Amino acid sequence: MMNDVKLYLALPVLKEFANLPALVELLNQQTERNFRLVACVNHYEHWRKQAEFEETISDNEKSLEYLLSVDAFPVTIIDHALPGKGWSLKNGGVGWARKMAMDAIAKIARPEDIIVSIDADTYYPPNYLSEIKKIFNQDTKAVGLSIPYYHELVGNDTDKLILRYELYMRHYALNMLLIKNPYAFTAMGSAMAFPVWAYQKVGGITPVKSGEDFYFIQKLVKTGRLMNWCETVAYPSPRFSNRVLFGTGPALIKGNTGDWTSYPIYHPELFIAVATTFSNFGQLYIKDMETPMDEFLFSCFKVNDLWQPLRKNYRSMENFVRACINKVDGLRILQFLRQQQQLLEVSDAQVFAQTYQHDLSLILSENQIQVLAKSGFNSLTTDQLDFLRNRLFQKENSLRKEMQFNCL
Repeated sequence: MMNDVKLYLALPVLKEFANLPALVELLNQQTERNFRLVACVNHYEHWRKQAEFEETISDNEKSLEYLLSVDAFPVTIIDHALPGKGWSLKNGGVGWARKMAMDAIAKIARPEDIIVSIDADTYYPPNYLSEIKKIFNQDTKAVGLSIPYYHELVGNDTDKLILRYELYMRHYALNMLLIKNPYAFTAMGSAMAFPVWAYQKVGGITPVKSGEDFYFIQKLVKTGRLMNWCETVAYPSPRFSNRVLFGTGPALIKGNTGDWTSYPIYHPELFIAVATTFSNFGQLYIKDMETPMDEFLFSCFKVNDLWQPLRKNYRSMENFVRACINKVDGLRILQFLRQQQQLLEVSDAQVFAQTYQHDLSLILSENQIQVLAKSGFNSLTTDQLDFLRNRLFQKENSLRKEMQFNCL
């Protein structure tokens, strides 16, 4: 019975002592009570010899002690922090911490149980776990769930940075959803869930230095149907962090210097090029034809003919199309968008002004929109950025829901 399904919460912990009490209280307020927290407290062993990490090590030891005292719900602690148990130089970081927690869950949980990936600095409303459980109950064959998110604002200069970052993320997601691309997902370690059987099917999470959540969800998409919506939202907090190479923390650090080159507002026509390429996969099974992504794909894979080898290996059109989708995956799409965007002589603000002119007209005059297009996002106030974030959030969530229930 799905009512017996247990949820296992996978939590990486690195210098999170200040956040843990609030997280434990949030979890204790969950309406769904059939869950276990599995926390991996971690740092590198060689940090013990470096004075600059003394505070981090002390913080982790406090976290271990605190987690041991939690009795409101079951807790399993994976210790990669006490002397002799830290990471080696070869293995370590948030990717490994998530992997250790999730692998431990996979060993003790049943195939139908659910792994919920969480972070210590994120707000989870009381219905969070119950809604996750409910949505998997509606589709027991789904391989995973990318949960809607909404960054909380903190009332300082960081707000403008996180809002600019969200505009990038939501613009990308919106356009991927509009073209109904299978890789239309937002990967956030604080807002994803999946059955144990799906985790095992794809061989678990790959502990890369950064983007382990993105690569993992991409693997899930290649094996089945990913859900993109449920009746709840995760609320990550914005914080500067260089623990990973890309993601929210590094985006804020780079954005604070005025560098948003890694987080562009892609021109909508580039998504049309992706959509056209994907729509041609069926015809490519029958004969060669040009696609808008040909030059990029042939260069990327260093081949002159990408399709004939796939035809030889996949003898039905259905399997061929699936092979094409797996080949031209989310990473390749991002690389294509990045490459093509750099060839366009248009700024992020110009693309945004053209794409969301109606939304902008609700808060800006025509002259102010022209100033935005010319001067950039710095011409907008925090309230104006927040208004635009909310408009895009509503559109994205609506498309997530529509896409999900159209596939049921």
